[in-house]
Amino acid sequence: MLIQQGNMIALLALLGWPVVIVILFRVMPLTRALIWSILGAYMLLPQISAIDLPLIPDLNKESIPNLMAFAVCVSYWGRMPKILPDGWIGRILLVMFVVSPAVTVLTNLEPIQFGVDRFGSFRLVDPNALEIWGLPGLRIYDSGSALAQQLFFALPFFLAREALKTEEGLREILLALVIAGVIYALPMLYEVRFSPQLHIKLYGFFQHEFSQAIRQGGFRPFVFMPHGLWVAFLAFMVTMAAAARARAAPRSQAGKRLLMVLFGLGLIVLCKSMGPLTYTLIFVPVVLLLKPRVHLLIATLIALLVISYPLSRGAGLIPTEAILEQVGGLSDERQQSLEFRFTNEQRIIDHVREKPLFGWGGWGRFAVYDNATGESQSIVDGQWIITIGHYGWLGYLALFGLLALPILSMTWQGRRKGAAPVPVEASALALILAVNMLDLLPNATLIPFTWVIAGALLGFAEEMKRATDLTQRETMRRAHGRIAIGIDRGEAVAGGPRTLL
Repeated sequence: MLIQQGNMIALLALLGWPVVIVILFRVMPLTRALIWSILGAYMLLPQISAIDLPLIPDLNKESIPNLMAFAVCVSYWGRMPKILPDGWIGRILLVMFVVSPAVTVLTNLEPIQFGVDRFGSFRLVDPNALEIWGLPGLRIYDSGSALAQQLFFALPFFLAREALKTEEGLREILLALVIAGVIYALPMLYEVRFSPQLHIKLYGFFQHEFSQAIRQGGFRPFVFMPHGLWVAFLAFMVTMAAAARARAAPRSQAGKRLLMVLFGLGLIVLCKSMGPLTYTLIFVPVVLLLKPRVHLLIATLIALLVISYPLSRGAGLIPTEAILEQVGGLSDERQQSLEFRFTNEQRIIDHVREKPLFGWGGWGRFAVYDNATGESQSIVDGQWIITIGHYGWLGYLALFGLLALPILSMTWQGRRKGAAPVPVEASALALILAVNMLDLLPNATLIPFTWVIAGALLGFAEEMKRATDLTQRETMRRAHGRIAIGIDRGEAVAGGPRTLL
């Protein structure tokens, strides 16, 4: 079967999106076409559905737009985009991100067997099983597929770093997010009123468990995204983008743009998700009221917190029991939910200690199972623990390091002598990226558009470095020039000799 899940419309949507991308690049400027090639696919294409072809990773709503946008941009530029970041830290992180999954495959060639007990050198097999069963070992072939998959994921990062690195490119990202909120408003309202069914009606199946759509006596929208939490996080991004545009607007337009902030807040309320609503109530006032350099400081602190939290969990430095006691004082239900999450994460962390550097790989191998029955004993939601389970601590550092790099780079470049002020468009996007990283602790909301934002911000930070370097060289040249021609010699002495040199 050509398509893994979905009806003929789902297949046609996936096959037809490359045509849509070509049209976008014909009728729009390159920056805008690139943004909508990725964002539009995320908003409209079917979830889970994928075209299964031999020898290559599945072609789905993430890989198809990434590959086609890359091909069109290369054709437009007449060359490959610059792949490696300017700094050596970024280059190391990128190489680790691309290569570590391939190494993971090579360290997981052995199968995981169930129905087997071991006592020293003896192996006791379940007599009711006709053969030893379990999870297969990964194949050498899978290493090439894993490497290709990582490259597919990173393509928006490469393209945005080249095409959206200017202040105008960052404005286009913010504008696109606001327009995305307007486009999604009616589908969201429909599903809040009638239940999430657009994906069923159009593509023939529901993309998640329907019980997850029921909240507070009603429904929360899923539209064409993996889960209601993803829709809610998009609404958060829309509201933050609207706030940044309002902050950057001239006074004559600020009032109209503030209305879009209220519009975005209404979308978040519709989603009935506490996390994105909390993010919005905290960070939208930050964008509207505080200076861009404060935005960057907050984004930097969040990024460092996100990177350090899993490392601290792995080292046993997080006081989980004390946290549970504090949460229990607020809500027993929340305490039970958090305890369940902590328990499952700890099982994965303990399991990864057997393969700490490169993890256990895919096909469910990173999960914890009952040795006798093969029943899964772990449920994971956060992107950080999924990444560590799949690709180990090196894979985790590569992924989260690449996401944090643009934020840390902009903060560093903004503090250099002679650096131009960071515009609010850049600082607001840095906050959006930082909060997205924060949301990767409880959830897996890492989407292609996250890579677009990260790539654009890294490109902007690199442009900041080049501009500051040029300013410093020009300042030094002028200073040396004054000394050379005798201008900068201090105050003249009355009656002294007059010279040309």
